[in-house]
Amino acid sequence: MSKQSKKDNHRENSAFRIPTSEFDNPVLFVGAGPGDPELITVKGQKALRAADLVIYAGSLVPQALLQWTREGTSTISSASMHLEEIVTEIQRAHSEGRRVVRLHTGDPSLYGAIYEQMSELSKRGIPYKIIPGVTAAFAAAAALGIEYTLPEVSQTLILTRMTGRTPVPEKENLASLARHQASMAIYLSMSVIDEVSKILCDAYGENSPCAVVYRASQPEEQIILTPLKELSARVAAEKITKHALIVAGRVLAINPDELIHKSKLYDMKFKHEYRS
Repeated sequence: MSKQSKKDNHRENSAFRIPTSEFDNPVLFVGAGPGDPELITVKGQKALRAADLVIYAGSLVPQALLQWTREGTSTISSASMHLEEIVTEIQRAHSEGRRVVRLHTGDPSLYGAIYEQMSELSKRGIPYKIIPGVTAAFAAAAALGIEYTLPEVSQTLILTRMTGRTPVPEKENLASLARHQASMAIYLSMSVIDEVSKILCDAYGENSPCAVVYRASQPEEQIILTPLKELSARVAAEKITKHALIVAGRVLAINPDELIHKSKLYDMKFKHEYRS
């Protein structure tokens, strides 16, 4: 069986379809990163430079990202568009042989609503490919100067959101996840900050540290460090209602000058295949 036949057979027998990147001129779903134009990947930047049409998530992706497009590239903000309009624009451009980039904030696999778009493209026989990006949780960690997975403190990072107009499965509700007391980055939840604050206080303790990072990596970036019991009041005082990430967990309480537990990787007494 040829390599192509194996791929076709995989698609026919799989519960999902792999991105059809082996076809000519696939639509590219590109992660724009957290907002800083220089935090897009090199591959994503090259895709923008080659694009004839860029449809970007205008409510979240700063226009500064469009600086990587070449002169004459058409750009459309999808902020006011619904799914059918977006897919129609992509289909029209692709049928004309134009190179299309669908530019999403952060990494498109996380709260990017890309699967529904890819589903429609698959139905129309339009190939696509995904280029990952840097999500806000990692830009926030960089801004805070923290490591989410400190040895013997936390080895788990939970990325989640509160339920809202888009529901969250009951087994994944915030209270249930917070009981693990792992490092946590909470997206898309500023509108219910009072409820978030109560849940985190119950799970981590009201005096545990918390951080809110507004527009991580962007010129307007703002960081709030606060005990959980003051989280809601601090957010209200700063009038932050969206575009912010909430970070909780014991890693925020570790002072770098007082670090006790370290990894085995750089321990002089720890032997591995590269060091005897």
